Amino acid sequence: MTSTPVEELAETFVELADAVVDEFRPDDFLNTLADRCVRLLDVAAAALSLVDDRGQTHASGASDDGVRVLARISDGPAQACVEAAETVVVPDLTRVTLRWPEFTARAAAAGYAAVHVVPMRRQAEVIGALTLFRADTGEVDKVTERIAQALADLATIGLLQVRALRRQEDLAAQLQHALTSRVVIEQAKGIAGERLGLDMDATFDTMRRFARSHNLRIAELARSVVDGSFDTAQLVSESD
Repeated sequence: MTSTPVEELAETFVELADAVVDEFRPDDFLNTLADRCVRLLDVAAAALSLVDDRGQTHASGASDDGVRVLARISDGPAQACVEAAETVVVPDLTRVTLRWPEFTARAAAAGYAAVHVVPMRRQAEVIGALTLFRADTGEVDKVTERIAQALADLATIGLLQVRALRRQEDLAAQLQHALTSRVVIEQAKGIAGERLGLDMDATFDTMRRFARSHNLRIAELARSVVDGSFDTAQLVSESD
């Protein structure tokens, strides 16, 4: 039984939401989104571009290899969309050849006559753009524009959530590493202090001076003390 357009749209939203929840692969997610844009909307192709740390857009998902090449062109409507943080409508690419000569030439060679670009934006943050390619001149209708923006918004939310989760995981890993290092250092202070007859503060100062003079991290030295690979007598012999 053939799905209706509304059913297909609902299925697409569910599919994309599931992709964010499951083991997330950004490239697969964005390629799927581009494919669904072509299936659901009256467009010939679609591509997604994400912004790097320098504010430049880079191809990150596409419905086919041809538009992926177009999305790699840094000076084009996707970059303009990101910089303006608003939709860019080009109903006839032949009218903007001076503005984007390389993009328009390659788009024409690939058989595209118009583009419609919506920002991937969450509040004030713009992380990329979704470009819809048309084989004929003219603008997309309002329904198509709203659906395209909704898909771009969904992708934006998903990507930002995954990025936030990964930042939290990185922070947790860093905190765990710091905690583990602190524990090892305390253990090393206890071992070295007992062997050298020093209190904890004096032991730490001695270890720190040794680490600095030998270009070692204090945590690295502490691990060597704890695992027995370092002779703590060196701490005193070199300070005498």
